[in-house]
Amino acid sequence: MRLYSAAAISLLVVSAICAQAQSPLRAHVDLTRNGHRVKDSSEVVIWLTPVGVPVQAPKQDSSKIPKLVQKDKSFHPPLVVIPVGGKVEFPNRDPFFHNVFSLFEGKRFDLGLYESGTTRFVQFDKPGISFIFCNIHAEMSATVIALATPYYAISNPRGEITFPEVPPGRYEVQVFHASVAPDVLRSVQREVTITSADSSLGTFSLAETDALSAHKNKYGRDYDRPDPNSAPYARP
Repeated sequence: MRLYSAAAISLLVVSAICAQAQSPLRAHVDLTRNGHRVKDSSEVVIWLTPVGVPVQAPKQDSSKIPKLVQKDKSFHPPLVVIPVGGKVEFPNRDPFFHNVFSLFEGKRFDLGLYESGTTRFVQFDKPGISFIFCNIHAEMSATVIALATPYYAISNPRGEITFPEVPPGRYEVQVFHASVAPDVLRSVQREVTITSADSSLGTFSLAETDALSAHKNKYGRDYDRPDPNSAPYARP
């Protein structure tokens, strides 16, 4: 019988673990506008949903509820990704009122008027993409994506995406970017089979458009012209 030293056994164990370890799964995004590559390719979200296999979405840490801060007539940050069932806080840090709402896909809600220094919470209890607006300031928009899968990642400014550990299997791949038309996003949606040898999902080519910037208020009408003397703009 052949004997091995403790050092040799440790080396064999480490080698076996390394052999079984899967390389990080990566992807790349080419984001363009009018045929030219944009300088910032961040905030593209790609998520993988297992096909034919139930998956448990991670639970949100109640001490780390993300915030969509209303400041300078903008939402900060403009994109939040949470596990389905999670909450988002909407604090108003402007010196005037806001009225946050979402009536488009995803979670439908209307927080009504609330003043500077106050906040509201919304629970996103089903998977989906929620487009967030303010009923007073047409220029304000953000997106909340609630996912029922832990396998997602967000691109950096260079368009690079690195996923957490993704077990081998079949997955539906979905993509989102706020400035890309829905039909384009649907065209890159596909099913893939990932093995332990795979390290890349390839490159996703997406074109931005300005056609998505216009939207109606919560009543389905065009926005009124801002009136600095009206109650929603007055300092509380």
